[in-house]
Amino acid sequence: MKKIILILSLLLPLAALASEDVHLDKAPINPGDKESLQRGAKVFVNYCLNCHSAASMRYNRLHDIGLTDEQIKANLLFAGEKVGETMTVAMRSGDAKLWLGAPPPDLSVIARSRGVDWLYTYMRGFYRDDTRPTGWNNTAFASVGMPHVLWQLQGEQRLKVTETVDEDGHKTEIHALELVKPGKLSPAEYDAMVADLVNYLDFMAEPGKVKRYNLGVVVLIFLAIFFFVALALKKEFWKDVH
Repeated sequence: MKKIILILSLLLPLAALASEDVHLDKAPINPGDKESLQRGAKVFVNYCLNCHSAASMRYNRLHDIGLTDEQIKANLLFAGEKVGETMTVAMRSGDAKLWLGAPPPDLSVIARSRGVDWLYTYMRGFYRDDTRPTGWNNTAFASVGMPHVLWQLQGEQRLKVTETVDEDGHKTEIHALELVKPGKLSPAEYDAMVADLVNYLDFMAEPGKVKRYNLGVVVLIFLAIFFFVALALKKEFWKDVH
């Protein structure tokens, strides 16, 4: 019975995600692109780290994406004093609950929890909704509580709903976002910036991923070479028997 309960507890979150029925755009990220990761880290620190913490991530892990201590201190270290500190925020959870209704979630492993495609779709899916307390809603996260912190860069979108009728008389609603007020960035520039941010969030969730993948390739190459060596040794050892 305990095993059944454990299996169900693991499958229920997956079932919940599947039931959302949200079209996800493919995130055009490259974990090996250090310049993209550096740009994403800058966006994260300037826009996300004001409310969201990343308590499992230390600033000195940014060495892995090509940044020195001096560059980290000069450009990214706004919420701490030393590069060895974690990415925390000054806002206390009690104050956050009072001001925002709930403490903003920690983003250390959000890319592993939600997936990069969901994050990419979410950050591009905000639209104006006067019925919401913040004035914003999201196509990937209905009735979202978070306001659109990047609206000045993206601009303002509205949800456009059109209705189509097929030959059998069945009605289908088509939802599409329409840019009604341009931001400081063009749509292509904003999408590229979001891709950099998601790329960094993916790195932050597992900083050793690229090294692990590279090590895996080396191991597979070694095993492939060793296979032929082992085959030759086997033939040599058993030649007199056969």
